Amino acid sequence: MGNEKVLIIEDNELNMKLVRSLLQLGKYRVFEADNAEKGLQLMRANRPDLVLMDIQLPGMNGLKATQIIKKDNDLKHTPVVALTSYAMQGDEKKSRQCRLRRLYYQTDRHPQFSGSNSKIY
Repeated sequence: MGNEKVLIIEDNELNMKLVRSLLQLGKYRVFEADNAEKGLQLMRANRPDLVLMDIQLPGMNGLKATQIIKKDNDLKHTPVVALTSYAMQGDEKKSRQCRLRRLYYQTDRHPQFSGSNSKIY
């Protein structure tokens, strides 16, 4: 660890803070975007080793952004993990179709990040 680059695409400031803090503890280099369009730009500019993608983003959603990534010859080999605190019915099937893995998290398990009702599984 230490040289790996992780791009977080997340519009919720509290969730971004949680994920950033956990990754920085592991000495990862962290890049952040609060929407998919910025995330795609950062991805092209920085070539991260991993992308943590929120599903429900303003503008383009995370599923559409992942489809774009997986069709791009320069980006398609980068793993993309769904980072979400709220999954809608049908999201799991759509995620699999996009070759997107899922990660759930719960910020209320960490007192300094309380106030969210999401869960880690």
